[in-house]
Amino acid sequence: MLRVNASLLSRIRAGWTPHGPSCGSRRPRRGPSSTLLLAATPVVIALMAVLLDSPFAPAGFVLLGTFVFVVLVKIASMSEPPEDERPHERQVYEQARLYDGRYFLGEDFDQEARLVLGRAQRAVGAVLRSHVNAEGLLDDAGNAVMLPAQEWEIARLLAKLSAFRREHRELRERGLAPEVAPVLQPLERALSASEAAVVARVEALERYAGHVREAERAYHAHAQIEELRTRLPRYEELLAESGADGLALAELEKLAGDADTLERTLRHSVESAHVAFRHLES
Repeated sequence: MLRVNASLLSRIRAGWTPHGPSCGSRRPRRGPSSTLLLAATPVVIALMAVLLDSPFAPAGFVLLGTFVFVVLVKIASMSEPPEDERPHERQVYEQARLYDGRYFLGEDFDQEARLVLGRAQRAVGAVLRSHVNAEGLLDDAGNAVMLPAQEWEIARLLAKLSAFRREHRELRERGLAPEVAPVLQPLERALSASEAAVVARVEALERYAGHVREAERAYHAHAQIEELRTRLPRYEELLAESGADGLALAELEKLAGDADTLERTLRHSVESAHVAFRHLES
């Protein structure tokens, strides 16, 4: 819910509430149409009375029915909750309050941090969406727990780095005294070292995702070869019936050999992914 309502979360952080600025004390405001309807009521009633007491009584009844219909429609529209009181937005607001401090928004990151975070999220998504993970060839339980935790920790550090870099830029824009510049340099080196450490985490994630992609390719190729192997008896029968079985024996043997090779490649790719996963945990 929070992921798909980022724009609403930004409004909530800026002070928006589902009940307006003063919850519980808000009164419905009377719109121009309500004021006009209220002012026209005595005139309409007087006109209906004149019409009903004249040869034009049918027109009076038509006017009465139309007026009652307009009043009922207006009452129904006044009873509808305003747009900022929709249940969905109230639910998002409650969850945002409940999980305050446990999510980040786009404005929490500067441009450099957004690029690094995007790399981490793509690597995590590639692993979690892979078939080899869904089939349990990897440590699917470990991935489900550890990878989101890695993504969160990277995001937390990048948000902190963004805030520090913003402070440094503002400080430099105000102008630095000559005595301050030497003091600021160790702090900037600390920022650079911290950024390098976060990027190293992201690169480890990307290496793991790369091994998973290799395993994914081998997995799909192996599945296709296995499907072809199930068809071999039908082709062998066809070749035997046509008297051409000797000509295609080498090709059929190569297909079986390809299946064995791909199976070994798949095992090697999965083992490499497991090694990369253990390195990621350390």
